[in-house]
Amino acid sequence: MGVMSLYIHIPFCKQKCLYCDFPSYSGKEQFMDEYIDALNKEILRKAHQYTVNSIFIGGGTPSYLNNSSLEKLLATLNKLNLKENIEFTVECNPGTLDKENLSIMKKYNVNRISMGLQSTKNSVLKEIGRIHSYEEFRNNYFLARECGFDNINVDLMFGLPNQTFEDWKKSLEEVATLESAHISAYSLIIEEGTHFYDLYKNDKLKLPDEDKERLMYLATKEILNKYGYHQYEISNFAKTGKECFHNKVYWKCDEYLGLGVSASSFIDKKRIKNIDDIQDYIDKIKKNEDVTEEIHINDINDNMEEFIFMGLRMIEGIEINEFKERFNKDIYEVYRDIINKNIKKELLICSSGRLFLSPKGMEISNYVMSDFILS
Repeated sequence: MGVMSLYIHIPFCKQKCLYCDFPSYSGKEQFMDEYIDALNKEILRKAHQYTVNSIFIGGGTPSYLNNSSLEKLLATLNKLNLKENIEFTVECNPGTLDKENLSIMKKYNVNRISMGLQSTKNSVLKEIGRIHSYEEFRNNYFLARECGFDNINVDLMFGLPNQTFEDWKKSLEEVATLESAHISAYSLIIEEGTHFYDLYKNDKLKLPDEDKERLMYLATKEILNKYGYHQYEISNFAKTGKECFHNKVYWKCDEYLGLGVSASSFIDKKRIKNIDDIQDYIDKIKKNEDVTEEIHINDINDNMEEFIFMGLRMIEGIEINEFKERFNKDIYEVYRDIINKNIKKELLICSSGRLFLSPKGMEISNYVMSDFILS
């Protein structure tokens, strides 16, 4: 029996955020119960053959599920062959948590909560389309603690419209004093198909410039380090022993199984994606039909590029020997000129059998990684 990490997708949201390009929908609550029934069938059909070593329920807003649907989903996941003490995460938005749904999560062995705060300034939250206030986040955060959750991640975003450098520093300081186990700090990316993309194209989005964004990133490292968080990936900071195991599966290009609408999997060197339409997904599952939308079989260049792209996101970088084991090629045989060029520019470091980004390289990581695309 193989070992596998599971990603479970919940596509429902109370309201779609203005920057969000994830496959999530508001106003489709009428499908919620049927969707969970279909999802449970897909879970039992595809995941029963594995020993599961991590579960991440993302979205959308998993904590927006009604209590009976949430309980049915978690009960199904608990029927699988779960490794002892696995990391079991549920994404939760402030304003959607209460004692009831937290108790259900606790009952079914959820042991990690990821809360999407984004900012501690209410005017910034309103500007990006969040449904909650900072006060609601605090209430939900302390309620989760009261219910026995001590492994909580808080998501924050910088480079937001009308967000000042001081706003960002204040958000970091305030969240760091809460002593959560983990903080994810991402910069805003304007994605096509979002409301923000339309505003940006029409020059109606007032964003911090590149220099200010870089200062925000440097302040993130400095402030979180001061509060005892160590950076282990470009955007992720953890207290000792609280790194996110599930996300490291992605960054190390290990295998995972994605279940539900729009979910992606990486199995046997294949990238597999499910269909996006909720009603279509429900109908096909009911008829025992395949819900796969596409399968991409990676060639060796795809796999090498992904291994480097994802691996260099981590502070520890990539092991040169592991590259050789995976691809039966020496990394210098494939990338010598690119590696040497970036070492000379002080953007990459090679030390103790590892290749990793320098602090300067971290600041312009996209520029460094684009070098590794093989033509």
